[in-house]
Amino acid sequence: MVIAAGGGRRIGGPEALLRHEGTPLVDRALEIMRDGGCVPLVVVLGAAAGEVRAAAELKGARVVVDKTWGRGIGSSLRTGLTALTDVEVDAVVVVPVDMPGVTAHAVRRVAALPYADVLVCATYAGRRSFPMLFGRKHWPGISTVAHADAGARPYLLAHKHEVLDVACDSIADGARLESPEVVAAFKLTIPIPSQRIPG
Repeated sequence: MVIAAGGGRRIGGPEALLRHEGTPLVDRALEIMRDGGCVPLVVVLGAAAGEVRAAAELKGARVVVDKTWGRGIGSSLRTGLTALTDVEVDAVVVVPVDMPGVTAHAVRRVAALPYADVLVCATYAGRRSFPMLFGRKHWPGISTVAHADAGARPYLLAHKHEVLDVACDSIADGARLESPEVVAAFKLTIPIPSQRIPG
């Protein structure tokens, strides 16, 4: 699952529309997930969903739209998990589009135990982050507590003894696109004209 619903208020527009070597970031994230062995693919759009659909290929992905994306990643996570309830998979790997340093190697490492009762988190300098793997058994609980920008964090804290931490420092970059400086560091470009998302 790729979460690409944010409005990118701190960087001037939706992260999904940023480009890396000409490719929309959302398409790059989907490619990384495919290369990491994840199928089927679901992408959750929100801010400027129509423009993202027009600008990106979204190849091979089931597209769902989080109409309440402004409430934070928790809303988008619930939307994505709901879209997967009719899919016969035991676990889902989750990556947000605003982490362009995530690699297929990290996805494969986190997805090594794709079982229904498993929880796995990538770590960077010992701190939990994405990619994350949620076994199907945990989806209802995660959906119940996923609120605002906390996402699955409350559930993971409540089940901390069940979470497998997988160090990914050597194979990925855990930085988030939280400022124009980080965008520049990853050599990302903002499409022209850039879009300003209200709310």
